[in-house]
Amino acid sequence: MKSALIAVCCAAALLLSACGEEAAGKTVRADGTMAPGSELKVGERAVVPFSDAGKSGTIAITVKSVDIGPKEDLAKFKDKGEGTLPVYVRMVIENVGGTDLADTSVSVRAVDANGKGTKVIMASGTAACKGETAPENFSTPGATYETCDTEGVKDGSEVGGVSFVDGDGYQDDPITWKK
Repeated sequence: MKSALIAVCCAAALLLSACGEEAAGKTVRADGTMAPGSELKVGERAVVPFSDAGKSGTIAITVKSVDIGPKEDLAKFKDKGEGTLPVYVRMVIENVGGTDLADTSVSVRAVDANGKGTKVIMASGTAACKGETAPENFSTPGATYETCDTEGVKDGSEVGGVSFVDGDGYQDDPITWKK
């Protein structure tokens, strides 16, 4: 009986220690959101505070893929797209808090292999990656939608992942998804 009690206590201690720390490089704050500076792999989910278009709430971002597209996809930009390749970031966005976040838009920034910004910002999407806003029914806990954010990288460069810089403390210490 005593050994069973010790085993239960040890398991509880391990569970409690895991609550604040998901894994190396990923820390969850007391409010359940991902701490600034957290590093994830593409495919992993991060819960973050969010605001856009005068609305705010809590969302989860799952970056599904980060891919460099063909140069031809930037033909509509003419000279402004010269020397640049599109980076397509496909994401699933989930309304965690249940506040009305319809018509909002989530964006991330492409980073190089060292986690530094690529210094190429795309003002709009392409036919291959249009960038959807949240649908009208994005106002209940668990509501999701898929979107694609077009970023850019200089021709010949690699993209190492993306970062989320919007919100509480993320501007100076973003959450990063690495490929």
